[in-house]
Order: sequence, then structure tokens, then C-alpha cells
Amino acid sequence: MSQHAGLTEERWASFGIDQQILMVGILNLTDLTVSCARRPSLRRELLRWRDVVARQYVDEEPDPLTHRAAFRALLQLTPAAAKQIPLLAGV
Repeated sequence: MSQHAGLTEERWASFGIDQQILMVGILNLTDLTVSCARRPSLRRELLRWRDVVARQYVDEEPDPLTHRAAFRALLQLTPAAAKQIPLLAGV
């Protein structure tokens, strides 16, 4: 987490939701995105996604298919992020 230790909610909020979705890669950035989400439905879906990914993170044997499905679901949250789906191998 040290790479993003200095990233504040205010700085993260300066990125558009499309940029946030495309940059989310670790749980802390997910938490920042959730805290900046203005729409309750987006917040709810991000929290659901976070639960799935957190479970995969702590599982002794993470399931690659679950990980791929979760990543695809994340990208589907915004039209701009969804454009990246065809570019991902195995997703």
C-alpha cells in the first residue's frame, strides 16, 4: 500500500469515475472510489465487488475464474472502462 499512502480522498475525487474504475487495482483505491461515489447504486456495486476481491485476496487458493469475472464486472461499471474488456486476454 505504500505506493498510494499519500493519496487523499480529495485527490482521488479529482479523477472522473471512468478514470477511477480503470485505475482501481488494490483495495485501498477501491475504498477511495467508494468514499467518492455520489450515486448510492455505484457505491453498492463497488462494495460488492470489493467483497469478492477481498475474499480472493485472503483465500489460500484463489479462483482465477472468479477473479476474471470480478475484473470484468468492475470494468462494466462505466462505458469508458467497458471499452477495455475486448483488449484483455482471458476476460
